[in-house]
Amino acid sequence: MKRKIIAYNFVLTEVLVPLKNEYDVEFFEKINPKTDPAFLDALKDAEGIIGLSLPVDAELLDCAPNLKIVSNNSTGYNNLSLDEMTKRGVMGTNTPGVLEGTTADAIFGILLAAARRIPEMDRFVKTGSWKHYLTTEQFAVDVHHKTLGIIGMGKIGSEIAKRGHLGFDMNILYHNRSRNMEAEEKYHAEYCDFDTLLKKSDFVVLMTPLTPETENLIGEREFKLMKNSAIFVNGSRGRTVDEAALIEALKNNEIYGAALDVYQIEPIKMDNPLLQFPNVVTTPHLGSATFETEEKMAKLAVENLLAGLNGKRPKNLVNPNVLGVL
Repeated sequence: MKRKIIAYNFVLTEVLVPLKNEYDVEFFEKINPKTDPAFLDALKDAEGIIGLSLPVDAELLDCAPNLKIVSNNSTGYNNLSLDEMTKRGVMGTNTPGVLEGTTADAIFGILLAAARRIPEMDRFVKTGSWKHYLTTEQFAVDVHHKTLGIIGMGKIGSEIAKRGHLGFDMNILYHNRSRNMEAEEKYHAEYCDFDTLLKKSDFVVLMTPLTPETENLIGEREFKLMKNSAIFVNGSRGRTVDEAALIEALKNNEIYGAALDVYQIEPIKMDNPLLQFPNVVTTPHLGSATFETEEKMAKLAVENLLAGLNGKRPKNLVNPNVLGVL
């Protein structure tokens, strides 16, 4: 009998086709993993899970007694209950080092779109409203030579700093758990405290991982500290921002606008007030969504999966303490 693998919300299914010779691969998407009977039945024999955003908690692990590894097809892994997985000898992996440049392109792209009001002006043309020279009502704001504040100067944050400094002559401020000396040297990034960054930045870009410390990191107090002319950009996770506070800040003109690629609930609900603001650019969590990058991530996720299934240490193990349990 072939060993069983579950593929959950795994988009590039063709990457898994070669595995079918050796493994029984079952695909699931757009299901409720808590209640779907076929999924729960597959968990009984599954030795590996590969995919995106599956909540792996004690309840799921109770249903998967043979599980050896969960291979996340993403850099983030806040969906994994690592302590619980480690206790049960289940490895968790992610796919870092692949999507940084692609995600930085996307986040800087929505920053530009918000500053230059590109989505608004696209609709302005397509609805037939462009009948004369532009007036001050259609004017936007410059990006070059402005101050870019980055909260979370990891690999993606550094790539955003690179684009801002080298491409647009921007002044770079950053706040991070530790100093990023490489970014300071290459991009003249200036380390500063959290509140100073909020007060001085023309563009505030949030790129932190989601942790208990960063949940609702940006809320009412933080928006009030920002310039009225500031544009807020979130490329991290939706739950790092208090959406209700962001909506109020936009209503009260406390900030100039926002550019969002992530939301507290995804896909975003159509009754979310954020969709009603013309000065808010909204994209569907597209940070790494290019053919080239998604294929690299998928292949790396498969490599991690196969290593774990074959009793080896995966390249991108995120709970190394599990090796002591195993």
